Amino acid sequence: MNQPPRILIAECMQEISSFNPEPSGYENFHIERGEEMRAQDGINTSMGGALSVFREKGLQPVFAMGARAGSAGLLSAAGWQRVCSEVLASIEAQARTGVDGMYFSMHGAMAADGELDPEGHLLTETRRILGPDIPIVISLDLHGIMTDRMLRQINGVAIYHTYPHVDFASTGERAARILHRLLTEKIRPTLARVVIPSLVRGDELITKSGCYGELIREARRLELEGVAMSAGIMIGNPFTDVPELCSQVIVATAGDEARATQEALRLARGFWPLRHRMQGKLISLEHAIAQAKTIPGPVIFTDAADATSSGATGDSNLILRGLRDAGYKRRVLAQIVDPGAAAAAHRAGVGATISVTLGGAIDTKRFSPMAVTARVRLLSDGQARLETMKLGLDGGPTAVLEFDNFTVVVFSKTLSLFDRAMYYANGLDPTDFDLTVVKSPHTEHHMYDAWVDCNFNVDVPGATSANLKSLGHTICARPMYPLDEDAPFEPQAVVYRC
Repeated sequence: MNQPPRILIAECMQEISSFNPEPSGYENFHIERGEEMRAQDGINTSMGGALSVFREKGLQPVFAMGARAGSAGLLSAAGWQRVCSEVLASIEAQARTGVDGMYFSMHGAMAADGELDPEGHLLTETRRILGPDIPIVISLDLHGIMTDRMLRQINGVAIYHTYPHVDFASTGERAARILHRLLTEKIRPTLARVVIPSLVRGDELITKSGCYGELIREARRLELEGVAMSAGIMIGNPFTDVPELCSQVIVATAGDEARATQEALRLARGFWPLRHRMQGKLISLEHAIAQAKTIPGPVIFTDAADATSSGATGDSNLILRGLRDAGYKRRVLAQIVDPGAAAAAHRAGVGATISVTLGGAIDTKRFSPMAVTARVRLLSDGQARLETMKLGLDGGPTAVLEFDNFTVVVFSKTLSLFDRAMYYANGLDPTDFDLTVVKSPHTEHHMYDAWVDCNFNVDVPGATSANLKSLGHTICARPMYPLDEDAPFEPQAVVYRC
């Protein structure tokens, strides 16, 4: 009896901001070894989606290792060396047992001290281990940065098609179906890439309503109609300052070089004129507060500059300080990372009144501590689960502090705050407040925008500011729009025969 094809599975995911002064390390990663990776089966992750297809198609998963970290600062050299060596060692060990194909779940916006293309390195070494004939298919976030080195190692790719992201599992499913097709039809794909010298941000990137979504739907149509095996438009993470940071179009076909090139060029030409629209539309903190005072219903202050899910520190107090100094009197709900304040609250206990500082605990050059006298309303272990992905969150020892008209959830660790999970986990409902601070550029519509009167995208400093010119890129290729307003673009496709 023939044995089912064996599929080697690995994961290495992290997104970083080069402008976050706090380096990340090995301890930032959640590690799953071997069969522990089955924990993602049935949940909304790329790995979970891929596993469902492998089961449907009768493919046998062979688990290597998974390493997943939340967004953070540049990965330290020591952290990278350990993550890299462990992931590659697990791949090499399982490859010796004999495998027929490989699925590698990645983000695409990693960067480490001494290695600015970690995914490219991992894939190069994986190809060395597996040899030239074993197909490798990867999945990527559309905020990833596909590099030439990555493209030279792979046979297929699936890229997220939604932002805010909800298609984690379906992207894994698409990657798994590509791999199954490569194994059963013996296709040699052709992949066309067009690099666009533009960094983008803002509401037009919301795929349900923005102009970026119109282009993504074209890419998705190519897949659904069978024109392309995969198609996507990657916008990179503008805060990951690395040599190949850019926006780019990727189209893969079943060997039809002319069609892959044609469609990639068409999508890129459609993207370029829209780059002006795909920039953050910001309002000054002063004007946002003045308007919020006159709006009867609830409002959101979006602190995209301190978006922990994009790699910021989470310890900005600029909006809190601005609201207090401006005499905003309505009920405010906010979150902040400050291990010292959280520890003080845990020492004092629920009901105690403490004098602490909030903010400026990590990014000390941008933020200075803000003195408050607060009542400890609640203490927790900082554990929760993301609303969409259902993956665990860990904020470390966490406290809810109340002072004046402010309620603030204080974490010991930087963690993703792109939904309401940590508010809910600490007994708080944003609908009970007049103003909620959200440390994420966007959330799913139903979470906030569906019920607030206004969402102010506030222009304050931070490691993930949508005011891209303020960040100070030094590594990415130039000219690059909007860092260089006159950046030229003459679309050219580079073809990779997989």
